[in-house]
Amino acid sequence: QVQLVESGGGLVQAGDSLRLSCAASGDSISTYQIGWFRQAPGKEREFAAAISWSGGNTYYADSVKGRFTIFRDDAKNTVYLQMDSLKPEDTAVYYCAASLTGWSHSREDEYDYWGQGTQVTVSS
Repeated sequence: QVQLVESGGGLVQAGDSLRLSCAASGDSISTYQIGWFRQAPGKEREFAAAISWSGGNTYYADSVKGRFTIFRDDAKNTVYLQMDSLKPEDTAVYYCAASLTGWSHSREDEYDYWGQGTQVTVSS
């Protein structure tokens, strides 16, 4: 099985950028579809972005499209989420997750493994 560890979160101002990392161990990320989800204070967890096992397909929620980019580095066994033009509404705990199926990119109940999350806070 795969273990996932997120890092790269922090406190930034609106308009700034952050790059989150999802480092995998125990298995290759090429085996899985990797998704990023986020949970804002008092809100349900929601889909943000995903990348296919091959890296050839990426998917984004409308709320982050054009601002966030998901990509992978197989040599480092890591998936990244580049977040640009951050807004206060992006404030959330961000989780990466791995799916064995790959038939759905946005449903969290179809992801099998989850990281512990990393906090992103965007101030006005």
